[in-house]
Amino acid sequence: MHTPPYDSLTFPETADIETSSEDYARRFSGAVGAWFLRVQEQATLRMLPPASGTTILDVGGGHGQLTEAFLRQGYVVTVLGSAEVCQQRIRHLLDDQRCTFRVGNLIKLPYPDRAFDVVVSYRLLPHVTQWQALVAELTRVARQVVLVDYPTLYSVNVMTPLLFRFKKRLEGNTRPYTLFKERDLLAVFQRHGFQRTQRYAEFFLPMALHRMLKAPKLSSAAEQLCRLCGLSLVFGSPVVLRLEREGE
Repeated sequence: MHTPPYDSLTFPETADIETSSEDYARRFSGAVGAWFLRVQEQATLRMLPPASGTTILDVGGGHGQLTEAFLRQGYVVTVLGSAEVCQQRIRHLLDDQRCTFRVGNLIKLPYPDRAFDVVVSYRLLPHVTQWQALVAELTRVARQVVLVDYPTLYSVNVMTPLLFRFKKRLEGNTRPYTLFKERDLLAVFQRHGFQRTQRYAEFFLPMALHRMLKAPKLSSAAEQLCRLCGLSLVFGSPVVLRLEREGE
């Protein structure tokens, strides 16, 4: 199911064009990339409400990292992207009419209030300039739950400015991104009537290091040890947040 072309439109936030590209997908290729996505998927599915009839809007989700997992569980999925090109990685699902794609403004979503049970937005928040406007829209169209991920300042990410050149050489297409203090994010969500109910910090060690090691079993064992020691809880990144509408 496709919406009409919007090639003539240019929206103020288009960071998802990059994350929906084949070039970006290569960052998650191979055994290590599959492990990254598996950790993300498992954390996400644990945070979702039961699937029966539940609708999900995946804002900026043209990367397709979670689309098939949502569909396997029985969720009704709509993906929103800022350009037609953002649908390329999920085109096979659209052609089979398993989900819906729509082009729209990321910070002025083309839906009424509380239009979806759950709103998800991954790989987007740290790359937009108007992140508070994005949060306002995610919460506006969510009836019950919002899931987002973000890189935390309280992690090895604090060294990003010093290590950016090395990281770019290793990963090829790294972009500058915003690091967040969780309390700042939560304050904005609370302003819109949402409170945190769950969080999961994915990795203590830098993802760039795991890519360099190319040994997912070793990386997994190291991360499990860090989690047992409590390091991941405090210093892990990226963090997946589940936020729920107050009073629901």
